[in-house]
Amino acid sequence: MERIKIFEATEFNNIKELVYHISEKYNEKIAFVIKHKNGSEVTYENITYEGLLEDINKLGTALYSIGLKGKRVAIIGKNRYEWVLTHLANLLGGSVSVPLDKDLQYDELESSIVRSKADCIVFDEKLTDQINEIKEKGNTSIKEYICMSENNFGYKSVKELMQEGEKLLAEGQKDFLNAKIDDNAMSILLFTSGTTSKSKAVMLSQKNVASNIYAMQCVEDIRETDTNIAFLPFHHIFGSTCIVMMLASGVKNAFPDGLRYIKQNLNEYKVSLFVGVPVLIEAIYKTIMKEIDKQGKTKLIKVATVISNFLLKLHIDIRRKIFKQVIDALGGELRFVISGGAPADAKIAKGFNDLGIKTVQGYGLSETAPVIAAENDKAMASGSVGVPMINDTIEIDNPDENEIGEIKVKGPNVMLGYYEMPELTAEVLKDGWFYTGDLGYFDKKGILHITGRNKNMIVLKNGKKVFPEELETLVNRIELVEECMVFGVPDKRDKSDIRIAVKIVYNVEEAKEKYPDSSEDDLYKIIWDKIKELNTTFPKYKHIQKMLLTSEELIKTTTKKVKRQEEMKKILETL
Repeated sequence: MERIKIFEATEFNNIKELVYHISEKYNEKIAFVIKHKNGSEVTYENITYEGLLEDINKLGTALYSIGLKGKRVAIIGKNRYEWVLTHLANLLGGSVSVPLDKDLQYDELESSIVRSKADCIVFDEKLTDQINEIKEKGNTSIKEYICMSENNFGYKSVKELMQEGEKLLAEGQKDFLNAKIDDNAMSILLFTSGTTSKSKAVMLSQKNVASNIYAMQCVEDIRETDTNIAFLPFHHIFGSTCIVMMLASGVKNAFPDGLRYIKQNLNEYKVSLFVGVPVLIEAIYKTIMKEIDKQGKTKLIKVATVISNFLLKLHIDIRRKIFKQVIDALGGELRFVISGGAPADAKIAKGFNDLGIKTVQGYGLSETAPVIAAENDKAMASGSVGVPMINDTIEIDNPDENEIGEIKVKGPNVMLGYYEMPELTAEVLKDGWFYTGDLGYFDKKGILHITGRNKNMIVLKNGKKVFPEELETLVNRIELVEECMVFGVPDKRDKSDIRIAVKIVYNVEEAKEKYPDSSEDDLYKIIWDKIKELNTTFPKYKHIQKMLLTSEELIKTTTKKVKRQEEMKKILETL
């Protein structure tokens, strides 16, 4: 499929150029809405695009004054204005930003700080205990500790530093303002979530990120009249790149209060678009469907969907009128959802699209800053991840008889390499190509489909290949199934004969509601019957022959990806 530029966008070489441009272009427009809570009193503060640049320059000037010019600054905490401010101050001053996951266990956190050689850490006050311990133990190279909020622990705060920076700027201090940016130098040092091994530190340049923002703007319908809610954690490259892309598009941005308040926040800020991981998007969709079911309107919605989809073929779009009540429950403005970070269930995306809320899926990795392919208005296919970004080239390496092979990509967003891991870098970066480790194929229209991870693929005795992710999507749709993991186990009599098995986590609340008098053995039978039914829909070699059932959540990374190796160890102990 020919890749075309659908929307006009300006390409920048670095984030400093981008931020100065938007400060001038969007000037008095609101960049961020910040909620302040004081007991039961709630107030909202608006930060304009011009004000954002002023705040960055104040903080950056203060960071320079305490010796952090060109140093490494780690950031840890929930999504909030101070996080964005610190990250942008690092980038505009030519320092290295080191985003860290706030949910890391102490040992992992300390190890990440040591490995990154960070000179400073800017942290959320909720992590003060861990920061106190890090400071006390003194195993890291941290010299400056800065709290995002004013505190009683003697730490400098972002607010205090900004006041200091304001004074320095008034006195004519211009070192930070005049900082020259090396577009291709390491500017972000980012730890991957490590689903199968020790996390890798990905080195990204400002050119990597700026080129990816441009590519997304060229194909996705993001408008300066939009309001975005920043759900994706900023320590994840998808989250931090997307917030800068939203700013590049002149969008108003708000911060969520937490997963439990999704519906309330969508209403509160009249959110029109957001970027989320499938777990979040599915949670919102399930909330909608539960409400429809409660009101006894499931049948009515199904009929209305058939009618609206028929009219859509005739280029008559009445979806948002027919489903106004449903959309109003989500604030009334939601029009666009981008899903990424993990494979999404095509059924959920279709469900949103049927309601008139455009939902597209993208695909990328930390190593590609992150997006390398995405659906857009001109390229959508159920279960696909769309077409390559306009400045990327994607090829399928060593395809099999079904045209499935490893996805490799070349483009300006491909990382510089893994920090202090030359052997691992050489394994994935060859002749300018980045080998993703993901398997996929292009359909006849040139749209990319992901079939699974190379390392997760199950190869059977007869040479047939089974992709666990493909089966997991189908199993997850079964009633009572909360989540699952498909894996291969050797047959007891013939170790070379691999059988397909599944571990299922069932939804305890749903089971109590629908089958109040059932034991776990009863639930096993109910779900196993559904698995046998599902088996009839695909070739025999893919049939699931064994099932484990539990109510205990699968072992996951902090980005909610299943740690397959750890799960397998646990499974093998029970078999």
